Amino acid sequence: MKITGKITADSLMTLEAYSKYRKENKLAIMAHRQLRSVHLGEHINLQFESETSIRYQIQEMLRLEKIFEAEGIAQEIEAYAPLVPDGSNWKATLLLEYPDVNERKRELARLIGVEDRVFVEVEGHARVYAIADEDLDRENDEKTSAVHFVRFELDPAMCAAVRAGANVKLGCDHAHYPAHVMIPAETLASLAGDLR
Repeated sequence: MKITGKITADSLMTLEAYSKYRKENKLAIMAHRQLRSVHLGEHINLQFESETSIRYQIQEMLRLEKIFEAEGIAQEIEAYAPLVPDGSNWKATLLLEYPDVNERKRELARLIGVEDRVFVEVEGHARVYAIADEDLDRENDEKTSAVHFVRFELDPAMCAAVRAGANVKLGCDHAHYPAHVMIPAETLASLAGDLR
């Protein structure tokens, strides 16, 4: 899988080439995704996206749906490419993980707005709250969704601090889900690579 800085139809593999690549590289891709996942408390998992993870997602969708025509490929790129960080931000898939169906239903009703209360705090700088679900609204008056797409926009000083080795806290100050955690050093090193 070639990282080019921009996902285009020409930069994706054919279904046949991807099938071979997938067999040889699935463990490495899963390790990359694991490295960029941060658990916030017991039930929130933020999977920070990258060009690698989004290329993998697009290639998987093309494989699963057996999409090989230009229009279908363009639709998949249009759906997922906006999730690639673009130098001044981190983008993540926020998952609310409740294995028990009844608990999930109850908690999704209590956690309306949680996606707007998740933040990153670069050491020495103010908190940056997530900008959530820019593609479509994922909650209603009764519950929030179990999946949200969030973006943390960092100013140039924050980007420089992260690249220089500053610690970063990930947190949530929702009334029903107060939690925070320091982003592990290995994960932060990977995330620093997203910033210019």
